[in-house]
Amino acid sequence: MNFSWSTLRVKNLEESIKFYADVLGLEVVNRFKGGLGTDIAFLGSGETKIELICDGECRDTNVGCDISWGFEVKSLDETIAMVKEKGINIDSGPIQPNPHIRFIFIKDPDGMRIQLAEHIA
Repeated sequence: MNFSWSTLRVKNLEESIKFYADVLGLEVVNRFKGGLGTDIAFLGSGETKIELICDGECRDTNVGCDISWGFEVKSLDETIAMVKEKGINIDSGPIQPNPHIRFIFIKDPDGMRIQLAEHIA
């Protein structure tokens, strides 16, 4: 069994695609209509994708506070500089719970917590 995708309902598909492309470097690999007023986009080039769904009828989103998506970065310091340059607030961190990892949390346009982590050898 493979973990194929995680789905997030978004208020504005274009704004969300821009965030995931510009900040996290994810490419749109598939985009299509999912029915009347519903647009769907899959992002990511690895095994696991992110599915963004924008329903023209339902613009409410609720991602909760107990879920986050984690992305590994080469340099947390460079990532922090890039995030600040793009005007994105750091939600928390940097945090270093042990000598092998450092990370920050930011939020996407709909409030999804995104963890950006650097593994230290």
